[in-house]
Amino acid sequence: MPAPSPDVPDEEAGGLRGDDRTVTTTTAGHVAGIWIYPVKSLGGTARERVRLAASGPEGDRAWAVVDAGTGEVVRGKHAPALAGIAPSGDPDADARAVAAALGRGVRLQAAEGSAADAAAVHLVSRQAIDRAVTGDVPEGCSADDPRANLVLDLPDGEDERTWVGRTLRIGSAELAVTRTPKHCLGVYAEVRRPGEVSVGDAVLL
Repeated sequence: MPAPSPDVPDEEAGGLRGDDRTVTTTTAGHVAGIWIYPVKSLGGTARERVRLAASGPEGDRAWAVVDAGTGEVVRGKHAPALAGIAPSGDPDADARAVAAALGRGVRLQAAEGSAADAAAVHLVSRQAIDRAVTGDVPEGCSADDPRANLVLDLPDGEDERTWVGRTLRIGSAELAVTRTPKHCLGVYAEVRRPGEVSVGDAVLL
């Protein structure tokens, strides 16, 4: 009689079976919220799920506000009122709302090049936001609105800043954590393998 096969951990138990090896994974947290920012510098839109393409979340920062007179892109650091405007999904309506808030003519145009200014995906934990409230926050960063794509809930003692240089698996996507922002919370990541991410998904290291 052949000897029984040894137990092999499955994904839920913390192991991934390769062709001839087992790779152990650790659940480092869960996705607590998903946000996209359809218009650069405007407010965000909450989602229950999103597909992460190589360039970042689909629909994220697809439009930019342009000054009607100069043709230059209007950026949030020069016009902080933009962050308080919720995008409607109608570029013409959004342009009118921005023009009213800024007191000058603007138009919306499709964003050129990469949608994200700094990285494909911005991840921030609730714990980082809590630390920021107590003063542990980079200069120039807002703890009220970190403008993250994925808001995470981490167990006690976990800190996403320790993930730089590591690979995350969330839903069917795989992310490479590249660096911490200079003026914001959390970490930046690039999409190594596109896939769908949902609220409640585990963050696997």
